[in-house]
Amino acid sequence: MLAMYSGQIGPFSSRDLLLFFIMWELELIPVYLLLSMWGGKNRLYSATKFILYTAGGSIFLLLGVLGMGLYGSNEPTLNFETSANQSYPVALEIIFYFGFLIAYAVKLPIIPLHTWLPDTHGEAHYSTCMLLAGILLKMGAYGLVRINMELLPHAHSIFSPWLMIIGTIQIIYAASTSLGQRNLKKRIAYSSVSHMGFIIIGIGSITDTGLNGAILQMISHGFIGAALFFLAGTSYDRIRLVYLDEMGGIAIPMPKIFTMFSSFSMASLALPGMSGFVAELVVFFGLITSQKYLLMPKILIIFVAAIGMILTPIYSVSMLRQMFYGYKQFHSPNSHFFDSGPRELFVSICIFLPVIGIGIYPDFVFSLSIDKVEAILANYFYR
Repeated sequence: MLAMYSGQIGPFSSRDLLLFFIMWELELIPVYLLLSMWGGKNRLYSATKFILYTAGGSIFLLLGVLGMGLYGSNEPTLNFETSANQSYPVALEIIFYFGFLIAYAVKLPIIPLHTWLPDTHGEAHYSTCMLLAGILLKMGAYGLVRINMELLPHAHSIFSPWLMIIGTIQIIYAASTSLGQRNLKKRIAYSSVSHMGFIIIGIGSITDTGLNGAILQMISHGFIGAALFFLAGTSYDRIRLVYLDEMGGIAIPMPKIFTMFSSFSMASLALPGMSGFVAELVVFFGLITSQKYLLMPKILIIFVAAIGMILTPIYSVSMLRQMFYGYKQFHSPNSHFFDSGPRELFVSICIFLPVIGIGIYPDFVFSLSIDKVEAILANYFYR
């Protein structure tokens, strides 16, 4: 677990492309071991699928890193600052961008390269799911901003309309698919895929407001997604059920878990006053203020994404209804379930406080990101 955590932190702290790639690959081994050794019944299938998808995407990442490092110089230039000042022919920049995009599309994930995520979350232990949802998915979004957007600005300007279209489709598709999932963890996994669509739209908007909203959504979903998987695992430890149609009526014997699960579900559906609401609202403002797109495409994207926002409370509230309401488990012979203990309460409260804090005062996050965001956009798009 510590090796997995170290490998996931590495890409965010790397200052050159080669170290970024090494740390990107380093986290694959502990994730594979955690899946294959401590997962569910189909853990070997899920672990193999995960390693094939991510390792396949990493091939394109390695080719892009080597190409950018070796271009135009006898000595490899892998430092981020040096690479930022390097200019490439537009055709070559597009090739580099597309290669990096494939690697990030697997990790983020972006449809149609997302199918490993529900299987992985469905079989992984909830502690592994927390790190996957909280950090691993954000590695792809960070790479999209740190490398594609900052180092390859002309190609990003060309690809950004396609990112907007894919992000909008992803919100609708994943939200609709989540509604049909019987497995609790797979439903939460598809909701994560849907929320990643807002990050893609924010990055594709090419505005400081949209990019700040995308960063805020990364942080917000990191807390909310990890908390939902934690509570799903906490519930499984007590009732030993993972399929929603087998649950029901556990709100009465487990009121604390019910309260926490309901609170984070409300945060996931972007209830005002919580971080998800602010993040999605800022992304929409970034799209509206974008000078790159015409008015009608912006209205269409906002309208379609709003439909996805309507679907989110449908599958979230449906999940709560199937889990906690009714009398199915309340009247079962083994209905003496233990409620949340001090450990679960402490972890949940520690995650919930930032969700509320960011929702009330998002400027705390913006104050940390706004200077870098403005530097990226001023240096590469508005010059």
